[in-house]
Amino acid sequence: MSLETYKKKRDFKLTPEPAGVAKPKSSPERALQYVIQKHRATNLHYDFRLEHNGVLLSWAVPKGPSLDPSVKRLAMQVEDHPLEYGGFEGIIPEGEYGGGTVMVWDNGEWSPEIPDIDAALEKGDLKFTLKGKKLRGSWVLVRTKGFGGSDKSWLLIKHRDRFASDKDILTAKPRSVLSDRLLGEIALDEGGNVAKAETGDPPRGNRPKSKPKAKKSR
Repeated sequence: MSLETYKKKRDFKLTPEPAGVAKPKSSPERALQYVIQKHRATNLHYDFRLEHNGVLLSWAVPKGPSLDPSVKRLAMQVEDHPLEYGGFEGIIPEGEYGGGTVMVWDNGEWSPEIPDIDAALEKGDLKFTLKGKKLRGSWVLVRTKGFGGSDKSWLLIKHRDRFASDKDILTAKPRSVLSDRLLGEIALDEGGNVAKAETGDPPRGNRPKSKPKAKKSR
């Protein structure tokens, strides 16, 4: 795994994204990081990331994940990202690669349902279990021929289990798991393009309220 492509696409003097370094191979005893970042760049999409061998394997999912096993979501594999990226939420400056607002929409841990992750990736059939704050249960990433025969085209599919549902999780739970903010609120707080960011949020009349803030003890 390499972060060379990731670093070539970014000017870290301008973007607050972490430069990061590839870490040693994960210990079998340690939980593996999983994160989905909702990203309003040129277009809205969800970046699906799984830790493997010291980096975050990454796929861009234009329509976001679905809990419905009958729904297959396109997932385009992109460059590996550093593990530190899993905690990044904020503004990528306009004009930079991926310019726009980034939210940590879900995070947690993942575990493979197959004995050899590398072999599954090579085959194009990666089965795994998610233990996130929003997404849970069994899933699969399946490679397809895609546009022009590209090997970067995959499908993200929910398996049938007790976590499967026809509920629209993207609309029901649009807020950040880190800050409880919507995209527009992140942009407002951190000097981003609010109007652009808000196009990735549910309509104003259909937005779940933020969680009540805990009262400070005296």
